[in-house]
Amino acid sequence: MAEFSYQVKITKERIAVLIGKSGEVKKQIEEATNTKISIDSHEGDVTVSGQDAVSLYASREIINAIGRGFNPEVALLLLKQDYGFELIDITDYAKTKNHMVRIKGRIIGAQGKSRKTIEHLTECFISVYGKTVGIIGSPEGLTFARKAIESLLSGSPHANVYRWLEKMRRNLHSFEMEDIKK
Repeated sequence: MAEFSYQVKITKERIAVLIGKSGEVKKQIEEATNTKISIDSHEGDVTVSGQDAVSLYASREIINAIGRGFNPEVALLLLKQDYGFELIDITDYAKTKNHMVRIKGRIIGAQGKSRKTIEHLTECFISVYGKTVGIIGSPEGLTFARKAIESLLSGSPHANVYRWLEKMRRNLHSFEMEDIKK
């Protein structure tokens, strides 16, 4: 059977998180995905190899999520079939370094309130790290969270974004209730 591999680059400060205490996180990812992970901690290069393309993809997504600031426990949710990972590049919205800081602050909010509100309304996990915003969640949640974050990045008022999310959430739950009744 053929061996496949992926190269993933993560920041040096996230290497320790990927490895984990006594190598536990790395070992957990390898065992769960049946892959082999090699880490160059000086360069931030991570090589994932294995024989199953789907497992390799899952492993790569988990490593990318950890590299973009997610806690390994949250990143490991990507092993479940109904979870996905998306990345939004803030540089697409920010024109200057000061603008980048300001719009990151809009997503995070005072004491993390905005991020927590979006997480609660979409049932997703959000990480604002470096020049990106990472989202982990269900397909519906990912769609809503991405739209909400993009709206905030574009300058929409927080109240409008939260109202829209609440409306989408109500609509989604009413559709689910109709499916249950059928």
